[in-house]
Amino acid sequence: MNLKPLGDRVLVKPAAAEQKTASGLYIASNAQEKPQRGEVVAVGAGKLGENGERLPMDVKVGDTVIYGKFGGNEVKVDGEEYLLLRADDIYAIVE
Repeated sequence: MNLKPLGDRVLVKPAAAEQKTASGLYIASNAQEKPQRGEVVAVGAGKLGENGERLPMDVKVGDTVIYGKFGGNEVKVDGEEYLLLRADDIYAIVE
């Protein structure tokens, strides 16, 4: 993949949608919710501060993150689905 996010953008590979409920019932594919968790695949250089310096990013490649349900833009690269988010759209890093 030759995709490098710019600025404070982050490329995330969304986790697979839940196929089963906690009680063991299978969910129909048209009723599955979009995942809100994924793995960071690429990170931009960071946002420019008021003094012109780059601010460091809070996430790095390989981090598992939780993001907003409706944030970012879906992109398809080499047949794979990804989500391009701003760093502000990421709520937490899963440790």
